[in-house]
Amino acid sequence: MTPAGTPERIGGSFRDPSGFLFTLDGALYRRVNPAYIPHYDRLMRSGLYDALAGAGLLIPHREVSPACGDAPAGSKLLMPEIVPFVSYPYEWCFGQLKDAALATLEIQRTALGHGMTLKDASAYNIQFVAGKPLLIDTLSFACREEGAPWVAYRQFCQHFLAPLALMSRSDVRLGQLLRVYVDGVPLDLASALLPLGSRFRFSLLAHIHLHARVQAACAGRPGKAGGRALPRFGLLALIDNLRAAVERLRWEPRGTEWGGYYGATNYPAGALERKKALVSEFLEIARPRTVWDLGANTGLFSRVAGGKGMETVAMDGDPAAVETNYRQCRRGKETRIHPLLVDLTNPSPSMGWAGEERMSLAARGPADAVMALALVHHLAIANNTPLPEIARFLAGIGKWLVVEFIPKSDSNARRLLSTREDIFPDYAEGPFEAALGERFTTERKARIPGTERTLYLMRRR
Repeated sequence: MTPAGTPERIGGSFRDPSGFLFTLDGALYRRVNPAYIPHYDRLMRSGLYDALAGAGLLIPHREVSPACGDAPAGSKLLMPEIVPFVSYPYEWCFGQLKDAALATLEIQRTALGHGMTLKDASAYNIQFVAGKPLLIDTLSFACREEGAPWVAYRQFCQHFLAPLALMSRSDVRLGQLLRVYVDGVPLDLASALLPLGSRFRFSLLAHIHLHARVQAACAGRPGKAGGRALPRFGLLALIDNLRAAVERLRWEPRGTEWGGYYGATNYPAGALERKKALVSEFLEIARPRTVWDLGANTGLFSRVAGGKGMETVAMDGDPAAVETNYRQCRRGKETRIHPLLVDLTNPSPSMGWAGEERMSLAARGPADAVMALALVHHLAIANNTPLPEIARFLAGIGKWLVVEFIPKSDSNARRLLSTREDIFPDYAEGPFEAALGERFTTERKARIPGTERTLYLMRRR
């Protein structure tokens, strides 16, 4: 097959001289530049690709004809499998970042067994597909020279170990530093933020605190920070030590505002099950392939969509809720639900060079359907967001909408109003329907039995 037309390069893949990603005629391709061909051939012929792809640790691909556009002689063209939803490390919960770190180390250990090494250990090279982390950068491997250190060691510590240590030993919210530092948390910053007791844990002392000192001492001295020569057994020992360091870091999902939301919500007998039945009924009418569940909490209603085979991104701004959801997905081997840590009042923007390396949340849509259950009152009352603005946002990210209206008389709305003045005269069912009616048509409307809550199925105009 020979693709034709004008290729459009993917914004985040311009830094690697080995090759880049682009789209053409609606398909995704990866060009392998001539300089990288010896490493690519070694990847394929050594059995490393088969081992990693077979274990679900590397994105599968197939080779296609390179005859397109300005492809140089000697290059190759790959067509990788499509990742259903692209997410970024600053949107992952603690458990996701930890599993991504362990997957990276397992990939490096496997590569060493085939005479290769990871030249990159960027968390952005990992994506979650069917609930599991896998490497999506086929060009991250290089033929290993005997005695060479692991060139990606610093990057691994900055992208994985440092943020995990901060989340585990200081505050889980420090994982958001990955949103500020695109090449991982600087080790001197991590060293300064970690508590004194972390210096008494050898792995953190060696890989963060002392590592930061070495970096500072070698600053401005080319070649000095590259690391000492290591034979293969030394590299394996390093990988094992890093793995042990990561495995010992833990964080339990507790102490946040909404982590136990469903247990604290006073639904009358049968009301919660009736709400699930209505959501299921509405989804059957819309029949979306992709669903974004906004304010998903621990994923109770995400599982209604995921159980129907719909690719569901379950977003919530509470770290404990997202962590609990991710653990439930792992235990249940759920492959259609992708938990994500997203503050809807400040969602992920476009980031990186020229604002084009990392896509904004909205740019990764629209979804076929959006669920906004027990959400609008939080946006309108707790965050002073006018109903027309909420309607505009929802219309921009989804074609269908399953949305719930909760009146001020509801116990959860009263809870939000208990600590502030009621300055929301327009927060009522009539203005709600009018605001959303500007952008959606209502297909179904149903009161949840035993409550004052109303569920709507809407289609974008």
